[in-house]
Amino acid sequence: MSQDQGLWPVKLPDCLTVERRDPVAILWLNRPEKRNALSDELVMGMQAFFSSVPDDVRAIVVAGKGKHFCAGLDLNELKETDILESFETSVIGQGLNNLIQYCRVPVISVLHGAVVGGGLEIAASTHIRVAEESTFYALPEGTRGIFLGSGGSVRLPRLIGADAVMDMMLSGRVYNAKDGYSHLHISQYLVEDGEGLETALEIASKVAANSKLSNYAVVQALPRIVESDPQTGLFTELLMAGVAAESDEAKRRLREFLDLKMNKVKAS
Repeated sequence: MSQDQGLWPVKLPDCLTVERRDPVAILWLNRPEKRNALSDELVMGMQAFFSSVPDDVRAIVVAGKGKHFCAGLDLNELKETDILESFETSVIGQGLNNLIQYCRVPVISVLHGAVVGGGLEIAASTHIRVAEESTFYALPEGTRGIFLGSGGSVRLPRLIGADAVMDMMLSGRVYNAKDGYSHLHISQYLVEDGEGLETALEIASKVAANSKLSNYAVVQALPRIVESDPQTGLFTELLMAGVAAESDEAKRRLREFLDLKMNKVKAS
C-alpha cells in the first residue's frame, strides 16, 4: 500500500489522495473538515485523475476520508452567477461524471455518512456502490432553489425512478442506507460501518482478475444498450460478444476452463 502521489501520471491537489494496491487504485476524497464537499479544486483534480488512468490499473475504488463520502457542493464557493456561468459549471460537472461512468476500468464507490446532492451524482456514476450503515442520501437542490447539474437528472431516475427523485428534490426527503439498499437499490451492497473499504477492495480484486476487454465491454456497452432501442441494443450486444470472444485472453480462459472440465471428467 502506498500514498505516494508520484504513483499517478499527473499531479493531483492535496484534496485528493491516491493509493495503489496493485492492480487496484484507491482515490480518496480528502476534505474531511468540509465533509468532502465538492470544491472547484476537487472536481478538477478528479477530472485529471480519471483522464489519466495507467494501463496497469484494472479497477478503481473511490472513497471519502473522515465521516462522510461527499456532502455535495461546497456552499462556501457558491455565488450568484449568470446563465452562461451556470452552463459552464454544469458542463464541468457532467464531464466529470461522464469520465467516471465511461472510465475504461470499473469504478467502485465506498459510501458512508453524507451522500448528498453532487455526492450522490458522483456515486450514481460509479459502476458498483458499497454502502455502510451510516450512509444517508439526499437531493436538497429543490429546497435551495437550484437543480441537479452534473448528470443526476439523467442517471438517478434510471437508477431509483423519477418519482423518487422528484420526492427527494421537492420535499427534501432523506433516505438511510437500509432504505437506499432495499427500497431504492442505490447500492448493490450494504455493510456495517467500517467494512466498506474492505468489501470494495474484495470486489475490486475480483473485477481486476477479469478479462480487461470484457470489463471494458460491460462498463462501456451495457449502459448504452440499456438506453438504446431493443434492436440497436441487440446488435450492439452481438458486436461486443464477438469482439470479446475474439480476444486472446478470452480464448486462453476458455481453453483453461475446458481443460479443467476435462481433467475433472477423467478424474471421476
